[in-house]
Amino acid sequence: MRFQTPLVPARLIRRYKRFLADVRLEDGREVTAHCANPGSMMGLADEGLRVWLEPNDDPKRKLKWAWKLVEHDSGAFTGVDTAVPNRMLKAAIQDRLVEGLTQFDTVKPEQKYGESSRIDFLLQGADQPDTYVEVKSVTLMRQSGLAEFPDSVTKRGAKHLAELAQMSQAGARAVMLYLVQRTDADRVGLAADIDPAYAKAFAEASKQGIEVIAYDCQITPEQITLGRKLPFVAEG
Repeated sequence: MRFQTPLVPARLIRRYKRFLADVRLEDGREVTAHCANPGSMMGLADEGLRVWLEPNDDPKRKLKWAWKLVEHDSGAFTGVDTAVPNRMLKAAIQDRLVEGLTQFDTVKPEQKYGESSRIDFLLQGADQPDTYVEVKSVTLMRQSGLAEFPDSVTKRGAKHLAELAQMSQAGARAVMLYLVQRTDADRVGLAADIDPAYAKAFAEASKQGIEVIAYDCQITPEQITLGRKLPFVAEG
């Protein structure tokens, strides 16, 4: 998935009100950018970080900048826009690029299921059970190489796990897909100390047959594409 317009480098001043960030462009101007990430962004919102912004000239948008990437001192990138995974994965699944999800003819996004919820993707194909795929964007890293989810308490995430488990028990196939928006991860796990309830819900859902798939991303200031399949580890 290519960015719509070339990204512009800047330095982060502060992130606030969850969806706003003040940044300093290389020409010295200070601007406010939209931050499409409701999580804590632990380790990704420190003052002085090098960030990459997407400019826009849409008169309907109040903010003319959108924060897309963090560039770490190591040269690795992290994508911070939580809307990216679903857009990218829809195309990847349709192109049969996601291992374990290559046998489907129909990809339906945002389908109603469970208790007033919407599944990210409902996959259907000849001689295949209906397959429910929930996608989570993973950006947290506290140990070298280990990407973790979640980065803050997520009651909504625990609810999704319970509903996936219900679909599995009803005879459908249920998949939790963790998409790591980082280029420096080699495995994925749960941050059970941050949200014990989510870890408990995951353990219960696993007993009831949900599957786990994890991938990373290839990220540059030009584009974000699906990367490698990563191992999921129950404990870090």
